[in-house]
Amino acid sequence: MDIIINSLYSNKDIFLRELISNASDALDKIRFLSLTDKEILGEGDNAKLDIQIKLDKEKKILSIRDRGIGMTKEDLIKNLGTIAKSGTSAFVEKMQTSGDLNLIGQFGVGFYSVYLVADYVEVISKHNDDKQYVWESKADGAFAISEDVWNEPLGRGTEIRLHLREEAGEYLEEAKLKELVKRYSEFINFPIYLWASKEVDVEVPADEDESSDEEETSDSSSSEEEVEDEDAEKKPKSKTVKETTYEWELLNDVKAIWLRNPKEVTEEEYTKFYQSLAKANFKSLGFIAFQNTLLFFWLPKYHSLHRLDNIFYLVQQDFSEEKPLSWSHFTAEGDVEFKAVLFVPPKAPHDLYESYYNTKKSNLKLYVRRVFISDEFDELLPKYLNFLKGLVDSDTLPLNVSREMLQQHSSLKTIKKKLIRKALDMIRKIAEEDPDESNDKDKKDVEKSSDDDEKKGQYAKFWNEFGKSIKLGIIEDASNRNRLAKLLRFESTKSGGKLASLDQYISRMKPGQKDIFYITGSSKEQLEKSPFLERLTKKNYEVIFFTDPVDEYLMQYLMDYEDKKFQNVSKEGLKLGKDSKYKDLKESFKDLTKWWKSALASENVDDVKISVLLSDTPCVVVTSKYGWSANMERIMQSQTLSDANKQAYMRGKRVLEINPRHPIIKELRERVVKDSEDESVKKTAQLMYQTALMESGFLLSEPKHFASNIYDSVKTSLNISPDAAVEEEDEAEEAEAEAEAESKEASTSKGDDAAADADTLKDEL
Repeated sequence: MDIIINSLYSNKDIFLRELISNASDALDKIRFLSLTDKEILGEGDNAKLDIQIKLDKEKKILSIRDRGIGMTKEDLIKNLGTIAKSGTSAFVEKMQTSGDLNLIGQFGVGFYSVYLVADYVEVISKHNDDKQYVWESKADGAFAISEDVWNEPLGRGTEIRLHLREEAGEYLEEAKLKELVKRYSEFINFPIYLWASKEVDVEVPADEDESSDEEETSDSSSSEEEVEDEDAEKKPKSKTVKETTYEWELLNDVKAIWLRNPKEVTEEEYTKFYQSLAKANFKSLGFIAFQNTLLFFWLPKYHSLHRLDNIFYLVQQDFSEEKPLSWSHFTAEGDVEFKAVLFVPPKAPHDLYESYYNTKKSNLKLYVRRVFISDEFDELLPKYLNFLKGLVDSDTLPLNVSREMLQQHSSLKTIKKKLIRKALDMIRKIAEEDPDESNDKDKKDVEKSSDDDEKKGQYAKFWNEFGKSIKLGIIEDASNRNRLAKLLRFESTKSGGKLASLDQYISRMKPGQKDIFYITGSSKEQLEKSPFLERLTKKNYEVIFFTDPVDEYLMQYLMDYEDKKFQNVSKEGLKLGKDSKYKDLKESFKDLTKWWKSALASENVDDVKISVLLSDTPCVVVTSKYGWSANMERIMQSQTLSDANKQAYMRGKRVLEINPRHPIIKELRERVVKDSEDESVKKTAQLMYQTALMESGFLLSEPKHFASNIYDSVKTSLNISPDAAVEEEDEAEEAEAEAEAESKEASTSKGDDAAADADTLKDEL
């Protein structure tokens, strides 16, 4: 028995969840039968469909009672005598229809979780068709059933009494029971009551000694007070004392809004429900905030602005006014049935991407028939959608199995697929309803509503907070890549500082343009000055700016969109239509390109070509189509644990592209034709390549060599001989400078000694 119990459950707290779930099943059954036979419920208290929890601290007994269908003697033997015997399944077979009744059908296994906290259990049950019986057992597999002639008649239903173990004393505390009901069973269909204690003020007669004391102290009062006292004496004297009373306290007064028709739920109700979810999630961060605060003030190594910002974020977080950007409330039907409510928060958590691949915590809560199961299911939503808050309530998933077994359940894959589709539709809807996202230039002016003003700029807010998640989704989720690509936003050479979509880019493409042009870099300001854009902007082509480090990885997976290929303009292979003079230019500069390639043999330059990109710049360096761009090289070189061998392999081949219309290139060609062995020409070609590397965004492998070439060029422009030596410092002046430095050091040392002596004298005094 212990092996079975401990293999199914690792958390003792769930025993109460299981018992309440079973009680809810029993109430569902009797309610279903009452639809065709109203007399089956009886009258008075028997007709009340509720669950009652009561505790006896002295006897260490915890009781859970329901007024459900109850069990006959035969039911007790079948359901509790055999592990995992499904009373609900038998009930469904008997009725030959499920109707609107949602049943779990795992009573046996769920019930046996009580032995996590109890060493002896009594089950008292009364069915309308049988007498009242008692089932009792210890955790040894044996049980006994007898007719109940000593307990109070139940009328109908079941009462379970748990005789708690010594180590389970915490479950005799009202606060603990309230916490468990709120956590696991807050949305059960039936009211759950706790027999709770309450302190009240009670008026009781005052003692005689107290009355005499009051009379003695009143002797010194005035005559007017004596008259008042005489009147007061006619009234019975009393005092107020604290007294403990007990009453039934309702524990689950929160309405499960996901069970209602979405059309009947107001915006205010959705907002309040979102805030309750956000607060529940924030409580789990409370200890982290407290812990980080202690570490910050007590441990010097934690003194960093980053950690301090995290602490202030947690402490200052207020969900009372937080309103979700959007929500989706839906019901899925078919082989797997579930209801769900998803919310898009207005702000991203401070650590959303810090532990992206390591965290198991989810903002999505899983319920089975209003019973909370867990919020640590990676199978419900992919990691890139983990910023969404909400819940899923399934009627199909089994309740009484371990979390590990539930994670492998086939229904989860179906639920996940539907959740992803609904989540992406919800995000897309934010964009569609945002007036700033409109792509219809010919749209007629219509009267603006307050709702339009409220939704204006909403998608920009979403993108600024969660745009990286969409990009990660494009990388990780191949099946939804095209849907996610529609949600992608960026700035471009034509967006005017606003965010644009791929659909908007395509609508602005020039006739005959086949590719979507983009460029990557560290900032928009840097990219706007890039030489790669010179001819493209002059020819009125739009180029997308990708400035997030994750964009480099993104574009390795996003190869095309709507049959349009993506082309990085800093890589080779760019085509801008036919150029009638290109072949002639290529032929006339053939000697220069061949010579230049040979001169740069030591620089790992694969080729030197005529450029179709450049307009004002003499030359640039591009990389091969499938190699790393200059920006990607910079990112990888900044990685602490990057693989040097992989960098050398992925760096790709570099190609020097020259501008045949630039005067420098023309002059260089003339000099090469005149004398290809001229060292000054070779040096100039080397310097131009290194300069092009820098302007193209690459890091120089030998900056010292580049600096030397610059200095030699400066010497030439100033008519200084390349062999001119640097004037050496006079030895006498050098010795004098050293002596002066030693003198200053000695005087400083004496001053420090004098200060130390003064401090010692102060201490002695």
